[in-house]
Amino acid sequence: MGRMRGIWQRPEGLVYLPDLLLAPEEGEFLSRMAGEPYGEVRLHGQVARRTVRHYGVSYDFEAAEIAPADPLPEWLAELRRRCADLLATADHRLAECLLTRYPAGATIGWHRDAPVSGDVVGVSLRSACLLRFQRGQGAERRVFEQALEPRSTYALTGPSRTAWQHSIPAVREERYSITFRTISRRSLSRR
Repeated sequence: MGRMRGIWQRPEGLVYLPDLLLAPEEGEFLSRMAGEPYGEVRLHGQVARRTVRHYGVSYDFEAAEIAPADPLPEWLAELRRRCADLLATADHRLAECLLTRYPAGATIGWHRDAPVSGDVVGVSLRSACLLRFQRGQGAERRVFEQALEPRSTYALTGPSRTAWQHSIPAVREERYSITFRTISRRSLSRR
């Protein structure tokens, strides 16, 4: 840690659990994810290095719109239940499931998740990465870094989700993640 400049402050609402999955469970998820049909991510006219697969709800990064996606497969149902327990919510509230494949060198730039999204729970697989946070500018800039180890999970709720930006610097090795999001009821009723 200590790579970013600013006042170190842990974002309120950030939860981190180092061992949500056991190694055999991780292996099973990676095996299933390897056979998924991933699609490209377009942001501001550029194709990102990471690729994604949506379930439940699909978010078009370029158009900033949601649409129905394939239903959540049974092999992800128990993981969604465990992630919902972390948020103390019903599993059906985690309406979006995003599988992401990051080749070595892939990044995610600074952003806040789209307003249609609510709470976020992510599960990190295969290799570690750094989840960075920032809020404010200049002398008031607040920063934080959370290492995400394989088989770990994190949750972004409250200010960590709505007031802080987050990013992932270039990953050193291929990495996968499974991310669940609540979607605002208003957004779901419009689709």
